[in-house]
Amino acid sequence: MKKLVLYCLAILFATNAIGQFYLRGEIKSDKNIPLQNVKIFVHSARALFQSGNYGSFGFTVSKPYDSLTFTLEGYETKSVYVKTSDWLSVVLKTSADFTSKRKQKLISVIKDYDQTSRYKWFTGDETYFQLVENDYVNTSKFPNTGFSLNINTASYSNVRRFLNTKSRVPPDAVRVEEMMNYFNLYYQEPPAGEVFQLRSHLASCPWNSQRQLLYLNINAKKLLLDKIPPGNFVFLVDVSGSMDDEKRLPLLKAGLQSLVKNLREQDKVSIVIYGGSVAVWLQPTSGKDKHTILTSIEELTAGGDTPGESAIRLAYKVAENSFIKGGNNRVILATDGDFNVGETSEKALDELITKQKQSGVFLTCLGVGMGNFKDSKLQTLAKKGNGNYAYLDDQMEAEKVLVKELTQTFYAVADDVYMNISFNPAMVKQYRLIGFDNKKDALADNDSDLEGGEIGSGNSTLAIFEIEPTDQNRFTTGTAVADDIAHLNLKYGLCNDTSTKNMNYAVKDDWVSFNELDKELRLATAISMFGLKLKQSKFFPDVDWTNILSIATPAVDRADYLQNEFITLVEKAQKIYPDKKKKKGK
Repeated sequence: MKKLVLYCLAILFATNAIGQFYLRGEIKSDKNIPLQNVKIFVHSARALFQSGNYGSFGFTVSKPYDSLTFTLEGYETKSVYVKTSDWLSVVLKTSADFTSKRKQKLISVIKDYDQTSRYKWFTGDETYFQLVENDYVNTSKFPNTGFSLNINTASYSNVRRFLNTKSRVPPDAVRVEEMMNYFNLYYQEPPAGEVFQLRSHLASCPWNSQRQLLYLNINAKKLLLDKIPPGNFVFLVDVSGSMDDEKRLPLLKAGLQSLVKNLREQDKVSIVIYGGSVAVWLQPTSGKDKHTILTSIEELTAGGDTPGESAIRLAYKVAENSFIKGGNNRVILATDGDFNVGETSEKALDELITKQKQSGVFLTCLGVGMGNFKDSKLQTLAKKGNGNYAYLDDQMEAEKVLVKELTQTFYAVADDVYMNISFNPAMVKQYRLIGFDNKKDALADNDSDLEGGEIGSGNSTLAIFEIEPTDQNRFTTGTAVADDIAHLNLKYGLCNDTSTKNMNYAVKDDWVSFNELDKELRLATAISMFGLKLKQSKFFPDVDWTNILSIATPAVDRADYLQNEFITLVEKAQKIYPDKKKKKGK
């Protein structure tokens, strides 16, 4: 009997020993970089494991030989048959498709042209992308250029915040095209049945008599309020400790509550919060039940760290679960951008949103705060998320973005919108696109692509080129033999449609003196001059603030509060940036 017991124990021990193989190894990229969080699927046990820090892994398996599959976003999936007692060294190759997706994206591009860069400028803990201004371009060598169109307005209200606190503005916070976009100037409804209308004007340049200004105006159709599609809105609200300030969470709460008051029964709202933890604060609720939504917003309080990455994933999941086919499916991220848990770099967030936007859900970013405001991160999120970006510096701005301009902010008529322009070398000797500056690291990437943007209902977008005319241009202006200045090609996609649409337009030589221009184009010029002076642009001469005011003052609409406020901002800037005293004889 004793022998029988010993025999059984020996068999049991042998069985357990056979069933316990410890499989160990490491995973690296084809560039010899350790890879963590690689998913490891064990086929025999149908179990899933992950690699840890430095790409290492170790776990028990029941067989001496087994099949494993390794997967990680951005790398080719790899399956191997291994002897489980051996040390395993795995190399994953970078996916060609993912490399293409991760190309840096440009706002403007001159074909075959190499641009320069400049040093970084920063303030406190706020972060801004290092921008490189567009240079003067020789038309005979580089006649073709392109630029992305969007309806971002964040730069203007952020600049206003600095000036209202009597502070100098970081040059990289000044994005001239966004400052002009802010006012929605020179809008004209497109013809019936058309998504866009293109217009152009040519005029003398107020700061250089030897140059001309070419104005390009792109108008988007208006969606009627009673015919806009139902909205599936997910409010993704940052309630972390950094939002505990009257200009942050309380301002956002008031703005979102104003938005809710304008929702319809067919619209629905969900709320996802992050601050210490991530949670669904409010399940999808009809716009008819305003009391429930408003109460949920009012009960939000700030505290904890900022796990932005996991919150974004959850918000997109909520949006997908309540997706409305043919509707306006949108995550509305409200934050100061200070992510400090999970993926936090602009590059990592770029990759995260690039993947999430495939769901057909748009993204709007609402930025608030100062001191640690992360403009660069919100720019990244909005651009990659098929969306737009606004900065809320006060309650009036929140009302403007979330109530008065509701359809412009949240209802897109087209996405992936960008324009190609081919200048006529016989008429244009040199040209420079004002604004639409590129990120320095995007210019350093030779594989960078031009990235289109989202255009909302009833938006007017302006672009201004400073051009040097040829002698033929000067001598034929106003005559029947005057040649075209350029040809435009507008490319765009309709929302929820994968096809690309094209619109062509010939830019005529319709030169007029600057003072003969429509007053809204003159105001747009003053705004661009204001931005260039704040930016301390090397391409802008030492124009006095009084010169800018002399153009802006007669051009503003006295009944428009925001236009009149612009005059006040120029006057404030004049005190913060006093004009240099000119030497005698100059």
